[in-house]
Amino acid sequence: MLDMLAGLPPYVKYVVVSMVPWIELRGAIPWAIQQADRAYLPLILIANILVFFPTYFILSWVYQHIPEDSWLHRKLETARSKAHPLVEKYGVLGLAFFVAIPLPGTGAYSGTAASWLLGMGWRRAFVGVSIGVTIAFGLVWGLSEAVARGLSLF
Repeated sequence: MLDMLAGLPPYVKYVVVSMVPWIELRGAIPWAIQQADRAYLPLILIANILVFFPTYFILSWVYQHIPEDSWLHRKLETARSKAHPLVEKYGVLGLAFFVAIPLPGTGAYSGTAASWLLGMGWRRAFVGVSIGVTIAFGLVWGLSEAVARGLSLF
């Protein structure tokens, strides 16, 4: 993938990487730190937050057109089932917590899909996803900086 991005300007590279589902900011931030391109970190944050809009508003069409036994349908249902207890108990803050966990399957795409599948209105869902992405951004940035400086975390 890095070969495909080689000729692009740095700001485009980081936006493209941060918009790949299941990689998102978890891949873009460490790469930017490793490349000493910290100036693009705010752009990564904004790109991850803005993933919400196309995902949320296109999901109804996508969900109607994918077969129930498809890989994508199973992934969407997994996101719903993982987020449901948190959203049921804590609402917007539960969604934010779900998105904030910097593990594959819990980022902006999964949180947005879960919020749509759980019937959360787009405004509340956007707030939850935005808070979660911001927290995940801080966690991944902090860990990436610690690793880049060679600090032992344990």
